[in-house]
Amino acid sequence: MSNIETVVIVGAGQAGASAILELRGNKYEGKIILIGDETHLPYERPPLSKDVILKPSDTKIEILSQEKLTELGVETIRGNGVQKIDATAKTVELQNGDVVAYDKLLLATGGAARRLPNFDALGKHVYTLRNLEDSQALVPVLQKGQRIILIGGGVIGLELASSARYKECDVTVIEMGPMVMGRSSPRVLSEFLLAQQQLAGVDVRLSTSIADCKLDGEEVVVTLANGEELRADAVVYGIGIVPNAQLAVEAGLDVDFAIKVNENCQTSNADIYAAGDVATQLRADGEFRRVETWENANLQAGIFARHIMNVEHPVANPAWFWTDQLNINYQFVGDMAASEWQVRGEINPELREQSSFVLFGVTDGVIVGGITVNAAKEMRHLKKLISKNAPFEADKYLDLSQDLRKLVK
Repeated sequence: MSNIETVVIVGAGQAGASAILELRGNKYEGKIILIGDETHLPYERPPLSKDVILKPSDTKIEILSQEKLTELGVETIRGNGVQKIDATAKTVELQNGDVVAYDKLLLATGGAARRLPNFDALGKHVYTLRNLEDSQALVPVLQKGQRIILIGGGVIGLELASSARYKECDVTVIEMGPMVMGRSSPRVLSEFLLAQQQLAGVDVRLSTSIADCKLDGEEVVVTLANGEELRADAVVYGIGIVPNAQLAVEAGLDVDFAIKVNENCQTSNADIYAAGDVATQLRADGEFRRVETWENANLQAGIFARHIMNVEHPVANPAWFWTDQLNINYQFVGDMAASEWQVRGEINPELREQSSFVLFGVTDGVIVGGITVNAAKEMRHLKKLISKNAPFEADKYLDLSQDLRKLVK
């Protein structure tokens, strides 16, 4: 597709940065314009809940430096986001009124924190975590002896609980559901995650609703549905994200909760693509699904770049993500809704960071998911087993005397 003279990428995050690397890696020689509403160069978000808070001066999260962008021949526009797309004219209008033309447009605008208006109305002492400024704002907040309430027991909530305990804060996690990380992990692992938080001194409240919140001087008072009052020096909430899809809505693209894209990451307009948290993609089973992971942002950026360069997509790998909590590394691959889970090793929460085991997710006798806990070297083998629809053989895969690597042909 040599007639593509200009590619415009809206959103200077993981997907946007990956798209640049994929385009140049696939020999695209035209103009690339990267537009971001933040003033920063592209940076990674996973460290925001961990190292940026714990080791702010030692943590480097930049994906592409200005030198690298210059080397790649990328024009960057920072702190001046897109406010309108004209799909007919194939232009985008920036916040300052400038107009930029494109041949192909990638929307990689990510998402914004889902809001809790009652807490937002309190103003001070209430925080969310989505961007670098949010993370930096938490550094002076998460200090020894501070009472911190975290609303939401998902990945971000538990990572923040881990960071806050490392900083010797008093931490309470409030989760409406019956499990921590209930959307992304099976019960057997959720129970282990919960035990780790409790052993670290985190007060985890499951199946708990909030009735009210208010400021009392310099304290935030959170009233639970059962009438109990919790007092804190700060509240951080993380209850999911809302895709930044308004540009697409106003441009007349097909949008439900997120921007709907096909297997090539194309929107309902063939010259406009979307990738990352803002996109919900048509899957092989005919359903649209949105995946909020670092890996998915990279994968969809690659799909976009290869499609406009007319390069064949490689065979898709099973979905993978990770989290680090309380000095324990967890990695997940494949279907977390598998009908049963089998344990290789021993689940002993008391071992804390010495714990090491593997979980096999099995549906209809086939390995469809896998989890490693402090056993990252086994992840590549789980990915292979899932990719080949390997039947689960308990006598082989649960026998610790057998090297998992040698069992994967």
